[in-house]
Amino acid sequence: MADTKALLTHIDDQLDVARERLFDWLRISSISAQPDHAGDCRRAAEWLKGELAGLGFAASVQETAGGHPVTLGHLPGPSGAPHLLFYGHYDVQPPDPLDLWTSPPFEPILADGPRGKRIVARGAVDDKGQTMLWLEAFRAYRALAGGLPVGVTVLVEGEEEIGSPRLPAFLDAHRKELQADVAVIADTGMWDIATPAITTRLRGSTYVEVKLRVAARDLHSGLFGGSAQNAANILAKALGQLHDEEGRIQVPGFYDSVKPLSRELLASWEALNFDEAAFLGRMGLRTPAGEKGRKALDRLWARPTADITGMWSGYTGAGAKTVIPAEASAKVSFRLVPGQDPSAVVEAFRRFILERLPSEGEASFNAMFKGKGLEIPSDSRWVRAASAALAAEYGRAPILMGSGASIPVVEMLKDTLGLDSLLVGFGLDDDQVHSPNEKFELTCFHRGQRAYVRLLAEIATSR
Repeated sequence: MADTKALLTHIDDQLDVARERLFDWLRISSISAQPDHAGDCRRAAEWLKGELAGLGFAASVQETAGGHPVTLGHLPGPSGAPHLLFYGHYDVQPPDPLDLWTSPPFEPILADGPRGKRIVARGAVDDKGQTMLWLEAFRAYRALAGGLPVGVTVLVEGEEEIGSPRLPAFLDAHRKELQADVAVIADTGMWDIATPAITTRLRGSTYVEVKLRVAARDLHSGLFGGSAQNAANILAKALGQLHDEEGRIQVPGFYDSVKPLSRELLASWEALNFDEAAFLGRMGLRTPAGEKGRKALDRLWARPTADITGMWSGYTGAGAKTVIPAEASAKVSFRLVPGQDPSAVVEAFRRFILERLPSEGEASFNAMFKGKGLEIPSDSRWVRAASAALAAEYGRAPILMGSGASIPVVEMLKDTLGLDSLLVGFGLDDDQVHSPNEKFELTCFHRGQRAYVRLLAEIATSR
């Protein structure tokens, strides 16, 4: 196996060349949500295929059922070495609103920032830039050792930004060739620019739309007010009972399967000294929400939530229209934690609403998606190897952090392929992901490559 010091020196020496390679990929406007960019999505997939082939991979662009293609690559490792499945996505969010960008979104630049140079472009950190981290680590091993110390399969899809609707079927159809010991994903972040992190907890996302009807049509509020039921009032009252004064969710049985966290884990999060006031202040907020008596990171990373994300009813146009609405609708988002069953939560929410309706009320429910919360074993050989690699690169142990968000592919890989995921990313919370002027700090791009060189070496020798 190549000397790690030599590999790291190679990464340092090739940083400008690696950045230019990333710029080439970033110039491809692979926006999965917009049909006009289907050709760009294919170009992005083909670009990656060429890079993998140049590194000795058996690379191909595979079709999905009516969607954007997937790039696959396979490179065997030494006999008996672990085999890793590296996942990424080449698709990006639409860049709108364009007038808020300080430079064209698909013309990447290296700009000055308060922490040094930064790469600015759509996809800079989500996820082309982070995918390039392990690709450049592969390149260093190829240049100095002629190959990798582990077996590697690469899967980079083109529909993550629209929910990966075709990925489960693709995983199932390619189950045999995607077998591995663990999946590695770089689509997460660090604690701060000097402190690496491994994400070991994810909340699941379950989303329900409820529609209530109480009358045959909207009614005149003068002629019927005081007698007729008002769908907007009824639904607002029911949803207003979702939380008690302490911030606890009142859907029966909601917390029954929520597992308590260890004192050690909670203490480690408390020691991070998370500044919730600053976190909220950046968004113009001052007052924390959620369950009272619980610390901020506990609420953000390890407690389930229920949030009304939209409500509509009656007349919402300009001026006045005095009607009593016959219908009212709302969308409710649940963030669930490990142990909670999304289907059981949807059913309990349905009963919760129905019990609060008048006899003539008719409600329909549409669960748009159901995702489970996930916990990745923090004592696995993979996490131990990643911890050692990150500590060697940054001179400090990584934070084992949670994420309040969801990464659906982690659940898909677990359910379809039986794979745990190792989530090691290098984004920062001010990278403006999905917003104008998305950026990736150059130091994160650089040290992320070095960390992946170290990670491959650690995994190759781990037991």
